[in-house]
Amino acid sequence: MKRERLGSRLGFILLSAGCAIGIGNVWKFPYMVGQYGGGIFVLIYLFFLAIMGVPIMTMEFAMGRASRKSPARMYQELEPKGSKWHAHGYAAVIGNYLLMMFYTTVAGWMLRYFVSTAKGDFVGLDTAGVENYFNGMLADPLPMALFMIAVVIVGFLVCSFGLQKGLERITKYMMLALLAIMVVLAVNSMFMDGGKEGLEFYLKPSIENLKAAGIGNVIVAAMNQAFFTLSLGMGAMAIFGSYLGKDRRLMGESINIALLDTFVALVSGLIIFPACTAYDVEVGAGPPLIFITLPNIFNNIPMGRLWGSLFFIFLSFAALSTVFAVFEGILACTCDMFGWSRKKSCFINCIIVLVLSLPCVLGFNVLAGITPFGGDSTIMDLEDFLVSNILLPVGSLIFLIFCTHKKGWGWDKFRKEANIGKAGAKVQNWMRGYLTYVLPFMIIILFVMGLINFFK
Repeated sequence: MKRERLGSRLGFILLSAGCAIGIGNVWKFPYMVGQYGGGIFVLIYLFFLAIMGVPIMTMEFAMGRASRKSPARMYQELEPKGSKWHAHGYAAVIGNYLLMMFYTTVAGWMLRYFVSTAKGDFVGLDTAGVENYFNGMLADPLPMALFMIAVVIVGFLVCSFGLQKGLERITKYMMLALLAIMVVLAVNSMFMDGGKEGLEFYLKPSIENLKAAGIGNVIVAAMNQAFFTLSLGMGAMAIFGSYLGKDRRLMGESINIALLDTFVALVSGLIIFPACTAYDVEVGAGPPLIFITLPNIFNNIPMGRLWGSLFFIFLSFAALSTVFAVFEGILACTCDMFGWSRKKSCFINCIIVLVLSLPCVLGFNVLAGITPFGGDSTIMDLEDFLVSNILLPVGSLIFLIFCTHKKGWGWDKFRKEANIGKAGAKVQNWMRGYLTYVLPFMIIILFVMGLINFFK
């Protein structure tokens, strides 16, 4: 089957950024900042994004572009004969399914909040009322399941139209609209009465907050968030590399996507944290943070119902852009592995993802008695732990070793592929020692620390 190509560089950047920009930025980033010390977490996260995220993204793009295959088959094109690197390709496919097992549920929350805001369900509710609404939503399995099903069906429907006509065209408009509405809301939040303390918590690094959250916890959480927000370690970026032409150097493209991703994450914090202190919402509220904070903002600004409806539909777009991108990865893998057509792959995978996503939906109500980590933990917590704490860092480590060691693809071949093109930043030869020895050691240490801290 002939490999599809993206129609434009803007399409590639917005599509790759769309995979990176999503729930990781507008849902997970704010609550991680809230739980892990505010501004100090942001600073450490940006550090890891630069020293870990950009190099590994470049490697994924290079492997995809050199092989012209999905993660399920790209190692076979690049690995030395007789080696077993391709086993990670299958693990990456499993990781994409696992990510979608909870991601589709949260994307469904976004859609549900768009409908509720447009209907006026939040009008007149105070902070406690909004929190009760969210908890009530989680307790009712049928509507949650229906919105999750809508996300999955829409995702595979768009992907069924093909790369340029479906995925690229729709994602471009969604991403540009999302960026515009977020800037407007951030400006509104920064000038709220009572928002100054929230801005300070978010923008002013505090050693006291670092100590309170635990230095090791903050460092590991920042590293995991850098991998999560850029969708690294599961081959998602390798997919878009496989659709890419040879006219641009890959590190330059990785930097552009990381900057766009960082911009959206930082702006989402500017929207959320001033509102937290203005409306007395606990910054460490965890995963429900934006679902409690945002309706309070919209209840207290002129034309709030309109702004709220717009924001949640665009927030749904952000979530869907990642869903589309990961579904595209799943489709590319199953087409490569089984020789299916795109339409057949969409139909079969739609059924598989619907079934796999149900435990997360039911984990908040029917299956609430299942607490994988004790306390009030949920099935979603288990799925998020497996993706964020294990699959992403370990997958990123494997990509890193494969691209730098002679028993894998090797430094010279990686660097040559990454530097093909007339413009953009180059992978310099002086980076070899850092990427071959220092960065893998850092990831291993932080990965082990993360598991120790989590279970402690």
